[in-house]
Amino acid sequence: MTNLSCGIDFGTSNSAIAINEEHRIQLVPVEQNSLTIPSAMFYKRRQHQPYFGKEAMQMFLAGEEGRFMRSLKRVLGTSIMNQGTMINGKPLKFQKIIGGFVQNLKEKAEAENQQSIEHVVMGRPVHFVDHNVPADDQAQLELEEIARSVGFKHVEFQFEPIAAAYAHEVGLLSEKLALIVDIGGGTSDFTVIKLSNKYITKSDRTEDILANTGVRVGGNDFDKNLSLSAFMPEFGYRSTYGDKGLEVPLKPFHEMSEWSKVNFLYTPKILMQTRQMVAQSHDRVRYQRMLSLLENETGHTLLETIEHSKIELTNSTTVTAPLEYIETGLSIDVESTVFELAIQKNLEKISAEALKCVELAGITPEAIGLVVLTGGSTEIPLVQHLFKNLFANADISEENKLSSVTIGLAHEAGRKFK
Repeated sequence: MTNLSCGIDFGTSNSAIAINEEHRIQLVPVEQNSLTIPSAMFYKRRQHQPYFGKEAMQMFLAGEEGRFMRSLKRVLGTSIMNQGTMINGKPLKFQKIIGGFVQNLKEKAEAENQQSIEHVVMGRPVHFVDHNVPADDQAQLELEEIARSVGFKHVEFQFEPIAAAYAHEVGLLSEKLALIVDIGGGTSDFTVIKLSNKYITKSDRTEDILANTGVRVGGNDFDKNLSLSAFMPEFGYRSTYGDKGLEVPLKPFHEMSEWSKVNFLYTPKILMQTRQMVAQSHDRVRYQRMLSLLENETGHTLLETIEHSKIELTNSTTVTAPLEYIETGLSIDVESTVFELAIQKNLEKISAEALKCVELAGITPEAIGLVVLTGGSTEIPLVQHLFKNLFANADISEENKLSSVTIGLAHEAGRKFK
């Protein structure tokens, strides 16, 4: 038996695992032949063994009764971790829920290599929680405890943008001063680092890493703002009710636009309040659609439609989102200009954080020779345009956008667990 170690990228939207076997890196198929798996889980009614990834999403979207969850990474470091949630009428801690997902990745890798794996480097964002060091430390501790609970005896961490950097430097023949841009589902992380294939075997890269920054803005926030701008108005968002013409409560619409919060809307209290609001609504047709979302628990189905629309807008100026599952004949046309305007403030935060990283490195944007874009949201044309403008002197690398972090974590495992 050979000495195996692995790298795990537990992502907000998608996850992956790669094996390091004597410095040979192998991405593991984690769902049929796919090298990535949606970070989604589904507990069927009266069953306590969850389903994962696309299978979980398909079961839920097909109307199976049960509990669907996604974007679980965003729970780390928050009070929700300790609160837990109800699954089939029984309380279950999020440590156990997330542990089931991580264990599934570990089992897939062990089955692929027919031996156990005890050494792992887990990826982590630069900040799990913005501007809250104790919560950030707590999030890493929780993820470490989860990794150990599923059988990893040796657990290390690496920032996700640094891992992406390691994956890209394999093909570099000369030293490059690089900015790594990792826009994931939940966070955007940045690293300024000196890269060269001559540095791959270095055990200590401290002197090569000039700065790290990160902000809790990512693809899920793009989805949320697209939802609030283009979709939620068709469900009564910002409409009025009652004799005084007051604006309807906005919180349910915001929570309906976030993967990690939708399930908390499906309560008798919120249903009762929404039914009362429909009776007083000045836009009853649209607000009735909000009630339909709650009664039929189709919020996640809507978010799937919104995410699909976002992806289609990377190649189209207009997409038509079908909403037949809400109302016969209902659809929404979404323009790319509306999407770009919706995410403008997100991009301003991302841009500011990238420039902050360069400033902390003690250099100017002109000194960056390579920008490495990783993460699915870097496919968005406006994001690419942003970084080409900010770093006009730099080459843009877009290789292995969805797997570079995982590959880099496996490289790091080879260095840490010799």
